[in-house]
Amino acid sequence: MLQDFKAFLMKGNVVDMAVWFIFGAAFGTVVKSLVENIVMPPVGQLMADVDFANLFIPLDGNEYASLAALEEAGAPAIKYGTFINDMIGFVILGFVIFILVRQVTKMQKKEEEKPAAPAEDIVLLTEIRDAMVKKK
Repeated sequence: MLQDFKAFLMKGNVVDMAVWFIFGAAFGTVVKSLVENIVMPPVGQLMADVDFANLFIPLDGNEYASLAALEEAGAPAIKYGTFINDMIGFVILGFVIFILVRQVTKMQKKEEEKPAAPAEDIVLLTEIRDAMVKKK
């Protein structure tokens, strides 16, 4: 049973999937940083200096100056600004993955389009046929 499990883990698809999973997690971190530090500041600037990360509705009835103050108080809140940031990050990540998969698919199609060399026996039979045609 242990040998079967080892064989399963060592199959190419499982190992490839694990590598892509780890790569995807790291890539998600990079995209999150891209959204929070590069995309959202100009978007907030265009929308009258709105910082989406600080958009929230406190549920305890009190008012807080910032999300940090709310979290320090431990008050419950609907953090819709964080949700907006996460949705934008999700859309960007989805688009980048779409482009990546599209490019990989194009590369795979190019490899498939290359005609495979005929097998040796086919080449030999073709030569025999051509030689017989020439004798006639």
